[in-house]
Amino acid sequence: MRKIITIALMLLPMLAVAQNSSDHNYRVAKNLDVFNAVYRNLDLLYVDSLNADEVVGDAVNQMLRSLDPYTEYYPEDKVGEYKQMLTGKYAGIGSIISYSFTRKNVVINKPYEGMPAAEAGLRKGDIILAIDGESMEGKMTAYVSERLRGDAGTTMALKVKRPATGKTLTLKVQRRAIQMPYLTYYGLQPDSIGYISYNQFLENSAKDVRRAFIEMRSKGMRSLVLDLRSNGGGSVQEALQILNMFVPKGKQLLEMRGKVKSSNKTFYTTMEPIDTVMPIVVLVNEETASASEITSGALQDLDRAVVMGTRTYGKGLVQVPNVPLPYNGKLKLTTAKYYIPSGRCIQARKYKHTNKGYASEHVADSLTHEFRTAAGRIVRDGGGIKPDIEVLPDSMPNIAYYLQFADTTDLLLNYEIEYMAKHRTVAAPSEFELSDKDYEEFCAYVIKSGFEYDQVSEKYLKDLEKLARFEGYYEDAKPEFEALKAKLKHDIAKDLAYPYNKEQLKQIIANDIMSAYYFDRGALENSLRYDKQFAKAVELLKNPEEYRKTLAPTKE
Repeated sequence: MRKIITIALMLLPMLAVAQNSSDHNYRVAKNLDVFNAVYRNLDLLYVDSLNADEVVGDAVNQMLRSLDPYTEYYPEDKVGEYKQMLTGKYAGIGSIISYSFTRKNVVINKPYEGMPAAEAGLRKGDIILAIDGESMEGKMTAYVSERLRGDAGTTMALKVKRPATGKTLTLKVQRRAIQMPYLTYYGLQPDSIGYISYNQFLENSAKDVRRAFIEMRSKGMRSLVLDLRSNGGGSVQEALQILNMFVPKGKQLLEMRGKVKSSNKTFYTTMEPIDTVMPIVVLVNEETASASEITSGALQDLDRAVVMGTRTYGKGLVQVPNVPLPYNGKLKLTTAKYYIPSGRCIQARKYKHTNKGYASEHVADSLTHEFRTAAGRIVRDGGGIKPDIEVLPDSMPNIAYYLQFADTTDLLLNYEIEYMAKHRTVAAPSEFELSDKDYEEFCAYVIKSGFEYDQVSEKYLKDLEKLARFEGYYEDAKPEFEALKAKLKHDIAKDLAYPYNKEQLKQIIANDIMSAYYFDRGALENSLRYDKQFAKAVELLKNPEEYRKTLAPTKE
């Protein structure tokens, strides 16, 4: 009898699992039947005819929105967008375009180097008047963008007006497959320090990073800055190949753990590396995510590089990007979490599924766990990659933000177009700097326009005044408030001349001018002259003792 009871008790967990599985399957079948029945009745009886693609598509998307932001459905007509996401390729002219509020037209903003727009001679500020005879006047950016794209090899007649000369040009431009730039700039800097800016882990991109490294090493590179700032990730395979450049063969780099066994995978270095000793600093920021975090986190866990900058985004979820669906649709599906060599998962957000969609919250620092790097340094999970050395970037002055992002009078664009008209050539990116005379002309241009913006200090003063009135202190402090109001009154000339504002605005204008003459490559090379985080990386690499000290085991 006792033996029978023992066997029965042993079977209880198995029965519970079977019942839970059976119950789950029943609920799935039941709800699918309900959904089908609801749609059949709607299609048969609803007062208006239903668009099946829209109604069912909306239902699918609403279901996915209850999970996480990375699980996405691509119906057949959106598969082109899906392929562009994976490869960074599309067929078009290869240029960023933007809407000009003063011209009420879309303009060419930034042609990509070596792409049809640049080869046809299109320049920053060119106003797009017509495409194949269809007027683009008054059309918004999305409308114009759709007509610039098309099948590779097709030719369009593009009619533009060049503000610098006032001339109208009609250019024949042939569309072709456009590869979004992922290796924006690399080059050997002073003191034999190499620099690589890598902004997206696109398919087959790792080989170009490898080529850039080997090329710089052949020229005498003795240390490297790998810039992954604002790199949102991409292909995990490309990240593994990058790591294999610097980590000995046979080292574990990554583990994926999911609900089903097929999602569980462990990845190791599979080839002999090309360098295991060269000092490396990896630059990261809050927009460094996914495959970038695998790269920077693994190099940190293996004590192969110093990570510098600000805490990364914290995306530790793995997606299968190519789940096939009926009728040529695709599903990008979250199937697992990833764990880097120390054993930690850096996912910074917890997703709670609700009937209104997913809700996310950051993992509290108190709930994170301690892990150790290969050399014994303490690292933690649950909050992205925390840099070994935190270096905050310079903040953007309020007036610079308004001029660059919130101004609808195109002051920056118009000044830069005038500058380009006056200067057929400019200095090389490593040497170019906007002169004080040029900046004075820009200031006069802004003041003459009547430009205004919301001052943060004025806003806070108004809030403080409201609070003082509420608490009954205002009348006693009224003279001080009035005096402060007078001092904080809008003075655009003073704001433009303030040294920090002047420095930041000169850098913004210089960066735009460099992109017009030397594309993204030149703009990035020029920006290194003023880059606070890059300067700190160089400082560390020039001090081998401090570099070694940073990678030393954590003292108990």
